Amino acid sequence: MLPNLCAICVAISLAFFQPVAATSANDSAGASMPGDWIGTLNTPQGAMRLWITITERPDHTFSGQLESIDQAPGQKIPLGDVTAQGDSFSFKIPAIGASYTGTWNAADGHWEGTFSQGMKFPLAFKRGKPSPKATIKGMDGVWRATITRNGKNLRLVFKVQTGANGTQALLDALDAPAYNIPVSDLTRKGNNIQFDVPAASVTYSGSLDEEANLLTGEWRRTGEPALTLTFKRESKSTVPAKHKRPQEPKTPLPYKTEDVRIKNDDMPDVTLAGTLTMPEGTGPFPAAILISGSGASDRNESFMGHKPFLVLSDHLTKNGIAVLRYDDRGVAGSTGNYSLATSADFATDANAVFRYLARRSDINKNAIGFIGHSEGGLIAPIALTDNQDAAYMVMLAGPGTDSISLALSQARLTALANGADETELNKMLTVSRTVLETVATTKNTASLLEKLDELLTPETLASLGTAAGQREMAKQRFTSPWYRFFVTYDPADYLPQLTLPVLAIGGSLDWQVPSDENLAGTKNLLANNNDTTVRQFEGLNHLFQTAKTGAMGEYRDIEETFAPQALDLISSWINARF
Repeated sequence: MLPNLCAICVAISLAFFQPVAATSANDSAGASMPGDWIGTLNTPQGAMRLWITITERPDHTFSGQLESIDQAPGQKIPLGDVTAQGDSFSFKIPAIGASYTGTWNAADGHWEGTFSQGMKFPLAFKRGKPSPKATIKGMDGVWRATITRNGKNLRLVFKVQTGANGTQALLDALDAPAYNIPVSDLTRKGNNIQFDVPAASVTYSGSLDEEANLLTGEWRRTGEPALTLTFKRESKSTVPAKHKRPQEPKTPLPYKTEDVRIKNDDMPDVTLAGTLTMPEGTGPFPAAILISGSGASDRNESFMGHKPFLVLSDHLTKNGIAVLRYDDRGVAGSTGNYSLATSADFATDANAVFRYLARRSDINKNAIGFIGHSEGGLIAPIALTDNQDAAYMVMLAGPGTDSISLALSQARLTALANGADETELNKMLTVSRTVLETVATTKNTASLLEKLDELLTPETLASLGTAAGQREMAKQRFTSPWYRFFVTYDPADYLPQLTLPVLAIGGSLDWQVPSDENLAGTKNLLANNNDTTVRQFEGLNHLFQTAKTGAMGEYRDIEETFAPQALDLISSWINARF
């Protein structure tokens, strides 16, 4: 998925990924490693405590696990490549494409280093377990409220839970969407309740009713008028059931699956872990390589409780097409450094997968193509510049306009959905264009940092919906390799050269890659291609779900993962040609 590219707030979402096994280590002279270590990560989401527990195996290597106490209390994520040599300590978190590297600070008695997950954050670990927060009595539960701005409803969920580590509070903004945003400084004096949400520059002060099920008070957010907001506590009987996902395949599967590992010869540190699904029979079969959208994605492109690539691969394989889907580099089972990669680097990963399939006797090497979703529809055309053997390309909500135009369109739709008025909208778009064009045209990093220092004033940040405390992180994002490559991307440099069959589809309710302009742009750029199919599906969103509005806040609540009519077009289009 292409995210809201003008939003600076980066979610370090440690809670929503499937864990994988931990691996190797050595011995450290800096400190005895086994045991508990605690550190505080200051991110755009606010301050979050990370608790790691290191265990020594009989062979003197280490494993470990991590808990994000303030964002996902009780949920453990395994560490990988836990290594301690001399005064150096490092580990990876494969499930989320994150890593840590530190050195021992003997004077202060802690590990001092950097946590990397797309952006870099200073992080020190000292020995010990987390200190419990204060216990706030009578607040546990799920509280819901709705903010209405300019006719748009923005749903909030305030979640409070008391356990061994005291009372923890988190906020979900369902229509942003943003989940598990840390809440700080929650206090109760009698029936008076206060809390802060640093990531959103929000303070709240209210009071409980006699039954303690309604909390009414003043919600203040920097740059917006204060408003009266009431949270209502849900009864246990109204807590929604787990979302159903009826399209996800159930075993036994009517086809073969094979776990594969594929080296990228262009980048020796990258080995991609994936799943190959093969139709029944001997083949050779046509094949599809699935390329995920932006953000560290696993092979299923897991997002908002859905697994679009799992559903897509199941459908295609049942229709006679082999499919290889893989974890992004540095994510889950794949090695490499996700945070330093650009879309051009991801294109080399896609071509490594292509070469692997082309060597297999059960795959028709003349019928292997790319299917890219969102940023994957940007990566595929780049991959094709170095690959003359690919047989076709499918763009699922891929960009057909230059990246700055795309980012501004996306930002406009998101701001309108969040209730921005015309004045706010015009100011945000003006500021966004200035920042994006500055990033695109300034090649020297030192010069870019100087210009960003001038541009990112408190007023500018406020117009972008960004807290002043997130300024340095905004600069990191704008100067990251991925972002700097992205803002210079223009499909006009790639699509007109393509002569292979191309299918480009989008949904009329796509707010992330608006389909009207992007499908029109794609069609225009492919005007000289004799086998181009461009199709817009009415009522589908960016994930190709049947939607009501297309807002990202709907994604999780919709049971459907991938609309059948879109799945049918993809498989029939490929099978008609191979």
